Amino acid sequence: MVYKRTFFFFLPLLSIIAFVLFFPFKQVIAFYYEDTNQLLAYLPIQEEKTFQIEYTHSIHLTDVVETYQRLQNELVLTELEYENFAIGMPANAEGNESFVKKDGKYYILNMNRRFSFIDLRIGQVRANHKVIVDGKKYKLANFIKAGTWVRIKPTKLNIWQQLKGVDIDGS
Repeated sequence: MVYKRTFFFFLPLLSIIAFVLFFPFKQVIAFYYEDTNQLLAYLPIQEEKTFQIEYTHSIHLTDVVETYQRLQNELVLTELEYENFAIGMPANAEGNESFVKKDGKYYILNMNRRFSFIDLRIGQVRANHKVIVDGKKYKLANFIKAGTWVRIKPTKLNIWQQLKGVDIDGS
């Protein structure tokens, strides 16, 4: 009789704990190891908020800044900033995009290029990949081993998943 009461007391309590631990609620940009579900790091960022990826181009050694907006299950490339037309950089805008030269830099604005994920290899030598949110820069090699291939995608994490990865901004 006592066992039944104990069971019926703890069952709802265990259900609540399981719900709290495993219900995905925190909106993030997640960095997964290659194309697996192994979470390496994450950056909390709300839907419709922008962030940037900055790196040094491996050939012309100038900075490139890509601006993305986080939508539900997509990353939308909205702007590209660069200093050189060398190999790998666009020479003009496409469709409804606009090409602007300002202060010695080139910009492609009004972009609407959508991705469900972005694959990136964290630079070992020159790239110095950084993620920028709200003016704060986070060097990815400080959180993820240089040379690692990561898949970046928007997702929601539960508490259990958050414990497995590194919160890049520490919040």
